[in-house]
Amino acid sequence: MRISDKWTDYELLDASDGDRLERWGDIILIRPDPQVIWQTEKKHPGWTSADAQYCRSDTGGGKWDYYKKMPDIWPIKYKDLTFRLKPMGFKHTGLFPEQAVNWDLFAGIIRKANRPVKVLNLFAYTGGATVACANAGASVVHVDAAKGMVIWAKENAAVSGLSDSPIRYLTDDCIKFAEREYRRGNKYDAIIMDPPSYGRGPNGEVWKLEDSLFPFLQATKKILSDDPLFVAVNSYTTGLSPTIMETLLNYLLKPSFGGETTSDEIGLPITQSGFVLPCGNTAIWRK
Repeated sequence: MRISDKWTDYELLDASDGDRLERWGDIILIRPDPQVIWQTEKKHPGWTSADAQYCRSDTGGGKWDYYKKMPDIWPIKYKDLTFRLKPMGFKHTGLFPEQAVNWDLFAGIIRKANRPVKVLNLFAYTGGATVACANAGASVVHVDAAKGMVIWAKENAAVSGLSDSPIRYLTDDCIKFAEREYRRGNKYDAIIMDPPSYGRGPNGEVWKLEDSLFPFLQATKKILSDDPLFVAVNSYTTGLSPTIMETLLNYLLKPSFGGETTSDEIGLPITQSGFVLPCGNTAIWRK
């Protein structure tokens, strides 16, 4: 497991009985997490002094309960990057802090290449990987189907001092975009993707990760450059193991490009217990 343990503005203070206790800058939040199946004593004082908590409903969904006055939007930093946060529907804040370990990995590969690098970030959300790659010197095409997330990503780049960086923001269906890029002859040196477990396309097309990932990877392989650097796939789907993701990348990429593929869980350290909370899987092929 690779652990995102370089944060100063984020901290997983404790985790127990289906909930995370987290510090986001100066804001303390309690959010549900199905991975937290242990029921340890909640000794950390943050459990009784949090600013807000996301409470699930028995009928589905849920809502934020605010215990203190707090800003609608606030910034946190990761190294020299800045992100704007806000409580969203279905428990999210607009950032997955465990992904910082991948941001560092991608940035390191880009810097080590010492050449122009063109990155395609698919299902790119609010742009954590986008700003990390741009900050490392890459040009980035950022694609997400949700217009609000694309706007948010642009704001994150701006507060990180990357407004003038070569980032192209697109609100588009990622599958159709990859197919059009192939027809247009556009190529990328690196591709990052964080596809959803389940979804529907603009015309009702069903996306189920276990069924759709392999053909999608086949399509994205066609838009890799002749000398690609890496392809990374993130997944929060419990039924899709890191080994399966690694096998897919090996099957598709190694015969054409060589290189090596690794896969593992990523996680966050828990301050109170000293344990680590698993937070999804990443498989990455590297030249």
